[in-house]
Amino acid sequence: MSPEPVYRVAELRTLETRAAEAPLMERAGLAAAGVARDVLSGRSSRVLVLAGPGNNGGDAFVLARWLASWFFDAAVVFHGDAAKLPRDAVAAHDAWRESGGKTLAEWPERSDFGLIVDGLFGIGLKRPAEGIHAQWISRASASGIPILALDVPSGLDADTGVAYAPTMRASATATFIALKPGLLTADGPDHCGDVSVHALELDATALLPPQGHRLDWATLSTALPDVLKRRRRNVHKGTFGTLAIVGGSDGMVGAAILAARAGALLGAGKVWLGLAASARPAVDMLQPELMLRDAEKVIENMPSAIVVGPGIGEADRARDLVRKALRLDVPAVVDADALNLIAEDDLLADALTSRSAPTAITPHPGEAGRLAKMTTTDVQADRLQTALKLADRFRAAVVLKGCGSIVAFADGRFAINASGGVGLASGGTGDVLAGMIGAFLAQGVAMPDALKTAVCLHGAAAEALVAGGVGPLGMTASEIAPSARRLINAARG
Repeated sequence: MSPEPVYRVAELRTLETRAAEAPLMERAGLAAAGVARDVLSGRSSRVLVLAGPGNNGGDAFVLARWLASWFFDAAVVFHGDAAKLPRDAVAAHDAWRESGGKTLAEWPERSDFGLIVDGLFGIGLKRPAEGIHAQWISRASASGIPILALDVPSGLDADTGVAYAPTMRASATATFIALKPGLLTADGPDHCGDVSVHALELDATALLPPQGHRLDWATLSTALPDVLKRRRRNVHKGTFGTLAIVGGSDGMVGAAILAARAGALLGAGKVWLGLAASARPAVDMLQPELMLRDAEKVIENMPSAIVVGPGIGEADRARDLVRKALRLDVPAVVDADALNLIAEDDLLADALTSRSAPTAITPHPGEAGRLAKMTTTDVQADRLQTALKLADRFRAAVVLKGCGSIVAFADGRFAINASGGVGLASGGTGDVLAGMIGAFLAQGVAMPDALKTAVCLHGAAAEALVAGGVGPLGMTASEIAPSARRLINAARG
């Protein structure tokens, strides 16, 4: 099973051009009508279809025609001049009228609809809806009636996931050809409901190889990197590498401990915990397998992989530790305060950029903004582009954390994570993720696979906790790594 491709709007336009001879609108309308029929099962047979002024409106007319042919009562509302619709949408409108369908100019008075279909705006909307269309979006969202969005919910930016006000809050989204980034990140998951993908009989990946993919645990768990399957029995702790965690200054030792425990639970053969605190504990009583050492000693002993930054602080000693860690010729994860230090120190930034060993940076939106010299709001306005910009700037892989965490690479490839949830919005979960990535790197997993596997597993572990009655409210970071361990061992079979 291959991960699902993700295409941006410009790429989708290329796909549409290359498939220009295919009746895509007819196929889209039929596919969406099938979804609508399933949603309507056991509900009122009356459907309100909102048709917009572009090709999305054409899809809506085709859907209405099919629903009517299946004996549903479809009421289509359209505001504007049908003659000014795009060519294919004009044909769809005419076919609807020729089949006996009627078009209303205003929202009908009745309220007994079993479904509202949002066919107002498609993937091209880059600004807030206005006028009557904005009113319809607000009215539909407040109606309490299930809403099926065609391609993307109206008001949602298909590339960025930014929800302009107002944006349709759909119960389900039938998206066409392939997934779009905006369905998966930022505001998208709060507005899309259940997303179904309808290829419209196109082999998109053959027409245009994708730069992006969706990460989901059901798919990734069937294709774990070979080193994580551990099929050989003739092994020892050295086989699975030594992970160094460098961080934990005064008052923030817990961040480094969380990362180190995650490293141990996700399979690193040995974990060295190098603490920057002036008074460090001699042992972690909950995870005594960890070897607690002075931070400099950990760096000097050349681990298999290193995570630097969790709780490291921003004092002069922290700056020196980050500089020394970046010099190591081993795979590195640069996280948390280490990123803030790099953002304000050109010499550290140059040291990061010039590394030859595999490197990942794992910022949250605030840290990403500091690295990119932009505001957090600007980061969130285009999460994918920001992640790609940072990957190119620092010649490193990037994990931009948040709703729909983005994994980006310097060559322009990216992946968007579909696992997780609000339970991860608590202190320390990012430290756990850094430790998980470090564990996989220490075991010899290649950086792209380590990042994608760890990010998706991290989210899946949170989902598994919720399914078991732990959270999302009150889920803690320390609960995630044990859950992740259970999942990855189950996947190994």
